[in-house]
Amino acid sequence: EEKEGNIVWQAPPAKGRQNVIKPETAYEVHSCLIDALESGTGEAASTKFGLKKFPAAGKTGTAYDFTDALFAGYDSAMTCAVWAGFDKPQKIYRGAFGSEIAMPIWVDIMNASAERYPPSVIPVPSGVKTVEICAKSGLLATDKCFETVKTAGGESKQVSTTYKELATTAQMPTDPCSVHGEARARLVRDLPTSGVPRAALVADTKQLEPVTIRGPVLLAENDPYNSVRSTEKPKASPTPETIAGKAEASESLAAPATDASEPILRAIPLTPIEQRPVESVGRKPLEIRRAKPVQPDEEEESETVIPRARPVPTVDPGD
Repeated sequence: EEKEGNIVWQAPPAKGRQNVIKPETAYEVHSCLIDALESGTGEAASTKFGLKKFPAAGKTGTAYDFTDALFAGYDSAMTCAVWAGFDKPQKIYRGAFGSEIAMPIWVDIMNASAERYPPSVIPVPSGVKTVEICAKSGLLATDKCFETVKTAGGESKQVSTTYKELATTAQMPTDPCSVHGEARARLVRDLPTSGVPRAALVADTKQLEPVTIRGPVLLAENDPYNSVRSTEKPKASPTPETIAGKAEASESLAAPATDASEPILRAIPLTPIEQRPVESVGRKPLEIRRAKPVQPDEEEESETVIPRARPVPTVDPGD
C-alpha cells in the first residue's frame, strides 16, 4: 500500500487453510499474552509510551548478549511484530531490552492503526469457562479458602487464597480444595495409641484412574502436521527356509570341532631367554655429586670511610 492509500499488491486468500490448534487452546494463550501486556514486561506500553485504551495483547523479547530486541503483539484487526538489531549480530548495548527499543515503535503503529481499523474484544470460545481455583491446593475453591495473615501494623486479617482461571471441561478440576476444606481421601493415617504402626497406603488407590496408552505416538488432535509414523518395526513371519537354516546352524554348533581319532597335542611351556646386562664400552661411570648449601656472599668492606656528620655548636649572641 502506498502512502496515498493505493493498494499495490494484496496477497490472495490462502486455500485449504487448516487450524493447527483448537480455539480453546488459542484463547488460553491469548489470555496469557493479555496479562503480559497489562501487568508483565509490556506494562510500560500504556503507563510510559501511551498505548490507547483498546483490547490488545503482546510479549517482549530480548536475545542473549542484547543482540536482538523484539516485540510482537496484536488486536482483533492488526498483528504487528517489531525487530531491532544489526544485520550482522552484535551487541546493541548492555540493557537493550525489547520493552525499551522495540515496544515504543509497536505502540505508535498500533495507535495509528486503531483509528482506521478499530479493534474489538476477541470472543471467548464456548468450550472455555471461568472457574475459581484455590492457590494452595490447585483444586476448586470453597467458602473456607481463607488464611490469616498479619499486616504491617501487627493486626491479623483473613485473606482469600482463590483466583479466577480459564479452563475447559477436561482441564477443570472436579474435587474441592483439600487444604482448607474436607479432603476426599486422607493422605496421612493417624497412628494407633499403642503398638507398632502398620504399613498402609498413602492414598486411596480406588479413586485413582490409570492412564491408558491409546497409540504408539503422541499426537495433537486430528494430526494437523500429518506426522503419523509407527515407532515399532514389524517382525517378519518365519518361513520354512528360515526355519531350516536355523536348524542347520544349531546342528553345526552342536557337532564336535575335532575328530576323536586324532591325538590331542599337549602344550609345552617355553623357557624364557636369559638376558645379560649390556656393559658400556669405553665409558666411565657418572659421578654423582652431593648438593651443598649455598652460603651468603661476604660483603667487602669499603676502603673509603665517610665520616659521620657532627652538629655545629650554637653561638650565644651575648658573648
